[in-house]
Amino acid sequence: MAIVLITGSCGLVGSESSEFFSRKGFEILGIDNNSRRTFFGKDGDISWIKNRLKKNLKNYRHFNLDITNYKGLEKIFKKYKKNIKLVIHSAAQPSHDWAKTNIIKDFDINAKGTINLLELTKKYCYDAPFIFMSTNKVYGDNPNKLPLIEKKTRWEIRSGHLYKNGITEKMSIDDCVHSFFGASKSYADLAVQEYGKNIGLKTVSFRAGCITGPNHSGARLHGFLSYLVKVALNKKKYFVYGYKGKQVRDNIHGFDVVSCFWEYFKKPRSGEIYNMGGGRKSNCSIIEAFNIIEKLTNIHTKKELKRENRIGDHIWYISNMKKFKHHYPKWKQIYNSEKIIEELISAATY
Repeated sequence: MAIVLITGSCGLVGSESSEFFSRKGFEILGIDNNSRRTFFGKDGDISWIKNRLKKNLKNYRHFNLDITNYKGLEKIFKKYKKNIKLVIHSAAQPSHDWAKTNIIKDFDINAKGTINLLELTKKYCYDAPFIFMSTNKVYGDNPNKLPLIEKKTRWEIRSGHLYKNGITEKMSIDDCVHSFFGASKSYADLAVQEYGKNIGLKTVSFRAGCITGPNHSGARLHGFLSYLVKVALNKKKYFVYGYKGKQVRDNIHGFDVVSCFWEYFKKPRSGEIYNMGGGRKSNCSIIEAFNIIEKLTNIHTKKELKRENRIGDHIWYISNMKKFKHHYPKWKQIYNSEKIIEELISAATY
């Protein structure tokens, strides 16, 4: 019995992973306590995904468990031990804004929860690769110090700059302002590296940009494209915080993320880090996202521009995935931003 243990199994990345590895013939142990509803209210509720996974995946088993509960997690690891062939850790408290309201809880989930899973992997299934969903917010506001040029609908990096094709893993995570969310995820990211480099586990941190797709329960505080499409289709108002709505995100579909996992799983490395995002193929500013939605739906989204930006927000961030593509040349990116938005609209109106 080959098992994949997935935390945050009903979230965007977790549910994509559950479906993908189920199709590959693995048994799925899904751990998710629907904490998104606590963080974000009704918009963040993911019980609909849990119900779908339990209905459609015969090899899916669900555990309503908090990752800060070490003893509860240990019961699962102890029962299945070396049958666990892969650990995908995608559970998190994912919001800058929420983290600031409850710093201790944010750190418990993002940092302590990750340590719990690393320790149990080390103890019960040492040979299982450990995939951690990190974030580009480990770089703090360092991306905002780049030489940026304001254009009509977006900010853009100066022509010919070192990062013209996207930010690499060489960018420092030090000497910058992190949000509390960015700080707790940075701790976890470094711990994952250390368990690989110091202890020998096969670990990887994927530092993601904006991950999205129809499995995303977008909410005001988290889930940029998913929430934007939801607001547009319901003809409500979208609030834009800072940078004139010209801040650029690179957007990667959940399926493209999980196909990265598959390539890594087949040939794991220890203590690795990879930037992960849509790159130059798939990125847009908030204004450009509005324009794409209007082009596809003929709906003009109501918006209100706020002068004050959110702490931890990037003005321009595009991932450079050259390192990952060099290590795993078989990986192919399928989606761009317009294709992602088109799928989000289709799923929302189905």
